[in-house]
Amino acid sequence: MLMLEMKGVRKTFNPGTVNEKVALAGVDLALQEGDFATIVGSNGAGKSTLFNAITGGFIADEGCIVLGGEDITFTPEYRRSRVIGHLFQDPLKGTAPNMTIEENLALAYLRAGTAQRAYFSRISRKDKDFFRERLALLDMGLEDRMKQPVGLLSGGQRQALTLLMATLVTPKLLLLDEHTAALDPATADKVLDLTRHIVAEQHITCLMVTHNMHQALELGNRTLMMNGGRIVFDVQGEERSKMTVDDLLERFRQSAGEELDNDRILLSKVEKP
Repeated sequence: MLMLEMKGVRKTFNPGTVNEKVALAGVDLALQEGDFATIVGSNGAGKSTLFNAITGGFIADEGCIVLGGEDITFTPEYRRSRVIGHLFQDPLKGTAPNMTIEENLALAYLRAGTAQRAYFSRISRKDKDFFRERLALLDMGLEDRMKQPVGLLSGGQRQALTLLMATLVTPKLLLLDEHTAALDPATADKVLDLTRHIVAEQHITCLMVTHNMHQALELGNRTLMMNGGRIVFDVQGEERSKMTVDDLLERFRQSAGEELDNDRILLSKVEKP
């Protein structure tokens, strides 16, 4: 089943001014249900803008976006958030610090629910037990701290909690925008392992932006490269399984007609797989 389809999606910021910026230049993308695609590209390639087009952060100038068979091109952002999970690079963005862990989970649970009107009073003891069970999967002891404010948690704990919140009710699509980049290496590895587990367990269709070239080839089943607001390279299957980081960089050069100039990506070449 086709889960996400984008056809000819374009977005230009500040059109007709000296600050005009073509952020998306006719993006075509099709993701099958259960696809896990990683995305790499230089700064300004359009990766985060692509995510914002999908989530409804703005309405595209041209093109259409279909999710799960429903045209969401003009659907408001708040409605899309019920079926699209979104994690950011900043661990502080996905949670409400003055609310407890339990309250944050309840908000995520009710937002993604199908009821027209949802209140905290709808959270039952059974729901709370479910929250506790899911928290236990994080192996961070958060199931015993459900009444504590989220603001007391570390960045890694908050990012893991945000991941749990985004998938508490299985979304049609999960968007991960360098969600481990701001964490220390050990914590980043743990959150990445949680990501693998949750995406596989719930068979979630996922798009993940990463600056790490090894991750781009090892995670999921597809690798996309963006440049100048376009997807210039899309590889999967046997061809992808045989690729090295150097192969990927060379394919980018061939497809984009220029060298990849993102220092963080180039430095990741020497990281251990």
